[in-house]
Amino acid sequence: MSSNDSTKFADWVAYRLERKYLEGRAPDRVWKADPWLDDNETLEPNDYNDASKIYNYDRGHMAPLASFKGSDEAAETNYLSNITPQNSNLNRGPWKILEDMERKLLDSFEMIYVMTGPLYEKQMPKLPKADEPHVVPSGYWKIIIIPITQRKFEAVAFIFTQDVDYSDKVIDHVVSIDEIEKRSKLDFLWQLDDKIEEQVEKEPNRKIANKFFK
Repeated sequence: MSSNDSTKFADWVAYRLERKYLEGRAPDRVWKADPWLDDNETLEPNDYNDASKIYNYDRGHMAPLASFKGSDEAAETNYLSNITPQNSNLNRGPWKILEDMERKLLDSFEMIYVMTGPLYEKQMPKLPKADEPHVVPSGYWKIIIIPITQRKFEAVAFIFTQDVDYSDKVIDHVVSIDEIEKRSKLDFLWQLDDKIEEQVEKEPNRKIANKFFK
């Protein structure tokens, strides 16, 4: 995770997902300020008061609680450093479906790696009761890395804006990693050889998307 004290939200969250994390009962959703951050670096639970009623914002997880219910750290997914104001049509619609599909990958693979974060491409209404300066994301991206062998992997990427319809299809939001880099101003997979990085990032991975995300 990379926290941003200007926006009050993480620039990115990355996690490894394994089957064992999906087992068990999820803890109750108790929202808390992240104890590892100073007060001026994150929001407080009451900053979200009336956000749903006025702007249809949910408290949207970046690392999903349902993906870590078997982990000792599951409750930490409810820290507000892992939360952003997410339109309920997105949070309960295609974003939730994408998270379900992400977990479903573990039926076919031992583990996957996920990176996700916000976009800031247009001004969004701020949380109506928040007393800390903050910037609400206008959209979200997600990159899923699927190890095939020790030397081979697949990567698939998605972008959703806050104004998507509840019924939007996940497959319609597949993009290249290059597009996410351009729009987020972040650099991914920089550890790879330049030629491999270019090959992985330049085009949307339609093969994996059509197989697992339709």
